[in-house]
Amino acid sequence: MAITARSLAAPARRCAAALAAAVLCAAAAPAAVADTPAPGASPKLPKGLYGSTDPKYDGVWRQSLALLAQDATGVRPADEAVDWLVGQQCADGAFTAYRADPKQDCDAKTLRDTNQTSAAVQALAAVGGHSDAVRKGVSWLKSAQNDDGGWGSAAGADSDANSTSVVIGALTATGTKEAALPKKDGRSPYDGLLALRLGCDVRKADRGAFAFQAKDGKLAANDDATAAAVTGAMGKGFVVAPDGPAAKKTSCEEAAEDAHGAASGGADHLVSVMAAHGHHLMSAMPGAEDQPDVGNTADAVVALAAAGRPDDAKRPLEWLRGHSAAWAKQSGPAAYAQLILAAHATGADPREFGSTDLVAKLNATGPKPAAQQNAQGQEAEQKDEGGISVWWVVLVGLAVGAGIGFLLSGRRKQNQL
Repeated sequence: MAITARSLAAPARRCAAALAAAVLCAAAAPAAVADTPAPGASPKLPKGLYGSTDPKYDGVWRQSLALLAQDATGVRPADEAVDWLVGQQCADGAFTAYRADPKQDCDAKTLRDTNQTSAAVQALAAVGGHSDAVRKGVSWLKSAQNDDGGWGSAAGADSDANSTSVVIGALTATGTKEAALPKKDGRSPYDGLLALRLGCDVRKADRGAFAFQAKDGKLAANDDATAAAVTGAMGKGFVVAPDGPAAKKTSCEEAAEDAHGAASGGADHLVSVMAAHGHHLMSAMPGAEDQPDVGNTADAVVALAAAGRPDDAKRPLEWLRGHSAAWAKQSGPAAYAQLILAAHATGADPREFGSTDLVAKLNATGPKPAAQQNAQGQEAEQKDEGGISVWWVVLVGLAVGAGIGFLLSGRRKQNQL
């Protein structure tokens, strides 16, 4: 796996690329070093995959975020990109980070990942046409719920705020109402999240924050986990629509039993932390010294939008405009997708993000999209190198065969569930 800012930061943000729960989340970056190809070598990448680095730890994750970001900006992904993601699913509905040979069945040694599964479920629900895969993914996620109501990065792993939040997002994005979220031993996913919220007896600077996990019964404030938990506590997935309702303000004590109140407190914490650092988050990766965290800042912008705090999201969004281009270029499709989703959540134009067209940059990391909306919001087919619409050629052939004068084409998403 080539070492990039994305490959090192992703385990800290979501632990989606980890090969086990808490221990391997922390060890994911060193593991990548041992797996780095020799200089000049490059892995053979499968057809349809976004990105140019080894997908061993993040293939499904980056593909899912890419498809979600494209769909959110009116881009219809290439069929081969969607097909690749569908082909990664195990028969039981789960996804792992990457299956080099999808024809080989998943077995007991295949590490089924809640983060990758949740991301894939959201992506396939968004692009449409794969309701069976979505149903199977949702069913597997429900089966992996822990007794405390939350989820770990893998089935049976201790619950963490990030995994619990991304699963909530997958369930609500596929039509599950907040009140109907699954319970285990009487505990809901929100119970799992609230158990990781720092209470009113901690120092003021940490109140409202969330811990990644409970370690020996102790909670430590974690900005990445807080951003994820705010979004999850509001029942939102990766794609957050702008101008949503604001999380209600509650007292510190009341927030201990109220997910939306906890989201409001978590948003307060994020605003305070980012203001202290020039309106961005700082990296908590081992060895990082006074290093801004672009990816987590993008997640925090989405979290503030999810909590109905667009004004508070403006300054960190502006910071991203001026400081994210080099990071995204180095990090690849998941990074461009994160920035696009941050812009989308705040009503900003990802095609004019500072000096960067994020959508064009993302599209260039994978197969050419099937179509995308033009300036009038109408879908326009992509043209091949000769300037002739590939879809037009197909439609003309169909028209001649059917004996009709013309065909009308349009995008129709199938009902997911």
